Amino acid sequence: MNSNSDKALMMKVKNGDFDKLGLLFERYHRGLYVYFYRMCKDQDTCEDLVQSVFERILKYRQSYTGDGKFSTWLFSVARNQFIDHHRKSKRNGIPVQIDESRIKMSQGTEESVHQKMKKKEILEMALNKLDQEKREVVILSRYEGLKYREIAEIMETTEGAIKVKMFRAMKELKDLAESFEKEYSYE
Repeated sequence: MNSNSDKALMMKVKNGDFDKLGLLFERYHRGLYVYFYRMCKDQDTCEDLVQSVFERILKYRQSYTGDGKFSTWLFSVARNQFIDHHRKSKRNGIPVQIDESRIKMSQGTEESVHQKMKKKEILEMALNKLDQEKREVVILSRYEGLKYREIAEIMETTEGAIKVKMFRAMKELKDLAESFEKEYSYE
């Protein structure tokens, strides 16, 4: 095992070399932030959740076995952290806020930039209309690049169930996007 592989670094953290957690943080904090942002759209909450994930990793480091990919285990921790946060927020009546200004523009002509922004905004709106489980499957697969098998591990279900959820989520996402696109074309 490469001494700088994620698994090797986490095994060192497990054995008390806490400095190695900083390397893992550097490798994964952006991906975790994006995952959380796509789930809740609040910058401060996302930053807090990323920090909480690494605190949990440190706290529960003894539960790490090294089986499977490190990123799968990490996103399982992140998912559990988000679920806990979501439940707590729900109990406390804290609304989820969407920060529309976070949508970035890409390079190109003004018209194509406008079209891309419009399509991205429609996709974001449609993604936000999906129920949490479907949205999470889409984010983990399409944005985080995880395989269905890895998502199944994270969500503690079967690969077949994830394929079905993904199929249904993509169909619903497409229908919602088309609906929003029709609304926009009449403006």
